[in-house]
Amino acid sequence: MSISIEEALNIIYETGTVVPTEIIPIEMALGRILAKDCVAAFDLPRFDNSSMDGYAVKYSDAGQTVTSKAALYAGDAPDIILEEHEAIRIMTGAPVPKGTDAIVPMEDVEVKGEKVILPQNIRRGAHIRKAGEDLKNGTLFLEKGDKITTYKIILLVSQGITHVEVYRPLNIVVFSSGDELRSHYETIEAHQLYNSNTPMFLSRAKELGCEVQALPSVTDTVDALEEAILSALHADIIITSGGMNAGDKDFTKEAFINCGTRYHFTRVNVKPGAPIAFGKIQNTSVINLPGNPLGGMVIYELFIRALIHKMSGEAAYFHHTITTEIGEDFFIRPGKYLITLGAFDGSAFFPLKNQRPGMLSVMQEAQAMMVTTPTTPSLQKGDRVKIIPLSWEFFAKEKMDFFTQ
Repeated sequence: MSISIEEALNIIYETGTVVPTEIIPIEMALGRILAKDCVAAFDLPRFDNSSMDGYAVKYSDAGQTVTSKAALYAGDAPDIILEEHEAIRIMTGAPVPKGTDAIVPMEDVEVKGEKVILPQNIRRGAHIRKAGEDLKNGTLFLEKGDKITTYKIILLVSQGITHVEVYRPLNIVVFSSGDELRSHYETIEAHQLYNSNTPMFLSRAKELGCEVQALPSVTDTVDALEEAILSALHADIIITSGGMNAGDKDFTKEAFINCGTRYHFTRVNVKPGAPIAFGKIQNTSVINLPGNPLGGMVIYELFIRALIHKMSGEAAYFHHTITTEIGEDFFIRPGKYLITLGAFDGSAFFPLKNQRPGMLSVMQEAQAMMVTTPTTPSLQKGDRVKIIPLSWEFFAKEKMDFFTQ
C-alpha cells in the first residue's frame, strides 16, 4: 500500500538517527555541522577603534585650530589621553584614545605642520567602532546544527576558537542490482547496460558532504544480495537501486528482510519513483530506490537528501522552496503526486521535456523540481508555483509546505 509524500518524509525525519560527534581543528571544519552552541567569550571589536584614517578630536574643538603631535596605528596600545585643543593622528583599526568624541577623516581637515584646522560639523561618535557593537560577550553567535561556512569560520577565529565539536561525516554505501548491469569501465554486449545509478548516487552523496563507498553491481539472486547487504552494515545509510518491482528477479526487499531489515514503508504515492522502500537494520538506515535513473534521481532528491541533512545533525533539514511562476503551459494528469524537473532562470520555472523514467540527459539540465498534488489542475503560463532548488542546498529549520496545488 502506498503512503503519501508527507507521511514518508515524517517517518524519515522521526527515525533518521544523528551520527556521533568528533572534535576537529577549525582549519578542517568547512562544511561540517556544529554539535554545540558557540557563545562569545569577549566583545567584538574588543576595544573602541577607528573606522577611518583621520584625527581623534574633541567635539568642543569643532571649527578650531588644534595641535597634533602624536599618532596611533593598528596594534598600538591605547595608552594616550586626548586633551583639549589637541588632535591625535589615527589610522584605521587603531584603538581610540581616551577623551575622544569623534574621528575626523583626513580629507576633512587642513594640516599646516603641527596645526590642524578642524571642520565646523563634527558629529559625536563619528567613525568610531564601539567595543561589542558587532558581538557582545556572552552572545550566542553560532548554534548547534549550523553548517560551518567560510564566514562562520571568521567568527570562530575572532573568538580565539581553535577546535570545534562537529558531527562526523555520514558513511554511505551504494550498490545496484541487475544481471544486465556492468560497470562503466567494462566492455558491454548489446543486451547489457552500464550501471549509471551507483556513480550518480555516490557522487551526489559526496556533494552533500558524505564519505562514500560503492560496491560492485550485484546479480539478481537472494544470496548475492544478502552478501552485499551484510558487507555494508558498517554504513550509516545503505542506498540500493533496482529489484523493487514485482518481477521474477526482483529480490531486493526479500534479501533485506532476510538480513533483519524492518521496513517503515515500501511504496510512496509519487510519480516517478513509486517503488521506494525505507527501513533500518540495527543502526543502519536503508533506502531501496527504483532502477530507472530518472525515478531514482528525483526520489533521491526528495527523500535521501532530507535524510542526509537530518542524520548529519543539521538543524535545517526540511525542504525549503522558492515561489515563482511557471514559464509555459503545463498539462498535469491527476491522481498522483508528480515530481517535475525544470530549469529556473531566476524569474520563472520551465518544465523540461522528455521526462520519461529511463531518460538520462534531462537530469543534467535540471536546476529545480516542482511537486504537484493529485488534485492540482493543469497549470497555465504565469501561474504561481513552488519549486525545490537542486543546484544549491535550501533547507529550513521548520517544516514547509512545498506542494504546488
